[in-house]
Amino acid sequence: MSSLRTAVIGVGYLGNFHAQKYAALEGVELVGVVDASPDRAAEVAAACGCGSFTDYRDLIGKVDAVSVVVPTQYHYEVAREFLAVGVHVLIEKPITVTIEQADELIALADTNRLVFQVGHLERFNPVMMAAEEVLNEPLFVESVRIAPFKPRGTDVNVVLDLMIHDIEIIQHLVKSPVARIDAVGAPVFTGEEDIANARIAFENGCVANVTASRISLKSERKMRIFQRDAYLTLDFQNKKVLVAKKGAGELLPGVPNVQVTEQELGQSDPLLSEISSFVEAIRQGKQPQVSGRDGRMALETALKINQSLNRLQP
Repeated sequence: MSSLRTAVIGVGYLGNFHAQKYAALEGVELVGVVDASPDRAAEVAAACGCGSFTDYRDLIGKVDAVSVVVPTQYHYEVAREFLAVGVHVLIEKPITVTIEQADELIALADTNRLVFQVGHLERFNPVMMAAEEVLNEPLFVESVRIAPFKPRGTDVNVVLDLMIHDIEIIQHLVKSPVARIDAVGAPVFTGEEDIANARIAFENGCVANVTASRISLKSERKMRIFQRDAYLTLDFQNKKVLVAKKGAGELLPGVPNVQVTEQELGQSDPLLSEISSFVEAIRQGKQPQVSGRDGRMALETALKINQSLNRLQP
């Protein structure tokens, strides 16, 4: 099997890790990395043993697949260039700035029969894999994603920066159109909302209460999911899954027999799993685990949450 020629466009904090994963994969050649800063591109290229570029167009014709890890406002421009010439694309979340841009990229990938994957990393967390074995029909979801303030990611508000992870997961699990959204939020350290809460009602009756903050004193990534006869607590950060399920009979008259199991899933490398899945989808000619349409759906809901936030502005 010939090596898959790859590159990473944008090697800031996250892009650097993308480059490391490609460089470590068997049967994959990391041709080069691109960054607007020549020094940064050279630094990462030297560490990964590949070429260094400042213009992503210099890689056209030299690669089969790329990761696009530039700021969100450049996602559409960069991804379109590569999809148009037959290069598979893994694009970081959010997929694009607008729905129209997302639709164009999805159509271009479909026309050229390319893998177009969106980097919703939590889908590759082992917690998700364990939870999907138990989940059937969520009735109520409560998620909290909070983190200390960091300058990176502040080109968008907290909905598109952090909350979109949980939006994508919830929509993947609920599998129903959104019926109504109510949201509140506030800018604290930046000019955009740094903390937000959204209540998302789905057409099938499920309701999700989603909170995200990037101005907290600690990090937490948890989700509780309630379904008939059971509830689950998912701890994405500490890789734990708790399942409380109604068993047969009663412990006491009127008291259900609740069986509680907890799994500690250990350490993992979700980014390596994500990139490996991207490479596998290319080699097997199949749809990626998180498709462009999945990313578009998450973006559409995130933008509706932002519209709800804007209605509250004075």
